Amino acid sequence: MEGVNHSELAAFLRSRRDRVRPADVGLPVGPRRRVPGLRREEVAQLAGLSADYYTELERGRGAQPSAQVLAALARALRLSGDERDHLFHLAERPLPAAAHGPGAPAQPALLGLLDRLTTTPAQVITDLHEPLVQNPLAVALLGPAPVGRGLESSFAYRWFTDPDARTLYPAEDHPHHSRVFTADLRAVAARRAKDPDVTRLVTVLLRRSEEFGALWEQRDVALRRTDHKRIVHPSLGVVELDCHNLFSEDGRQRLLWFSAPPGTEGAAQLELLSVIGTQDLTPGPDRPGRRPC
Repeated sequence: MEGVNHSELAAFLRSRRDRVRPADVGLPVGPRRRVPGLRREEVAQLAGLSADYYTELERGRGAQPSAQVLAALARALRLSGDERDHLFHLAERPLPAAAHGPGAPAQPALLGLLDRLTTTPAQVITDLHEPLVQNPLAVALLGPAPVGRGLESSFAYRWFTDPDARTLYPAEDHPHHSRVFTADLRAVAARRAKDPDVTRLVTVLLRRSEEFGALWEQRDVALRRTDHKRIVHPSLGVVELDCHNLFSEDGRQRLLWFSAPPGTEGAAQLELLSVIGTQDLTPGPDRPGRRPC
């Protein structure tokens, strides 16, 4: 398209790439690094693009990037909302609609904090319990986030509709988590009244789960801010941890992380988790897949 400002788009991408430090995105600095920020191939890898394609963009060449490519670059370069909009303007693409579900980028403030939580499991989720970003320890503890969008991406939805989702917690803890999910969702539904995503989730759960329906009628309301969890891990057994939530300014996203008091078995298990990593988390015939919390 004639309206694409290729030279300014290229300059903007270079300036944002220089600003992002490798440690901000979990990459090693290394002794031979000669650029202040990320390398081109690192941005391409983070955005899921080929290095050649991204290099052409920075050289002011190539076709008009798609909205999907622009969104991926915005995430990889940790752009703010204003910077993301500027990127779309330069590429002559319509601004994406305000998104709050699993397709939305994690908010920069939460993402910045997540990048610094390298010694404890942490992830950014929506207020409907849809995981957006996980750090490596969260993947090791909870398993990878589900692929795809829609209701199935919400752990609250799967909790009441998929028995495999409940293998994350001991059976005796299930009533507690059912109450917490329902009370949390009722608070969200009140704040986001008439929101089609929330309305659909509640409607489907009322139709599919008698347990949810009974709890919904109790009208308990409580946003989940802190909780004590016992998580069933395939290698470590039951891991007892404290779960914390930090809410975004609009309340639609949360930074969720786990901790354990020093000297406890849970703290020792977290240290061991960093060694084990994800090597034992691949689902097998005798072990169901893990589910993000």
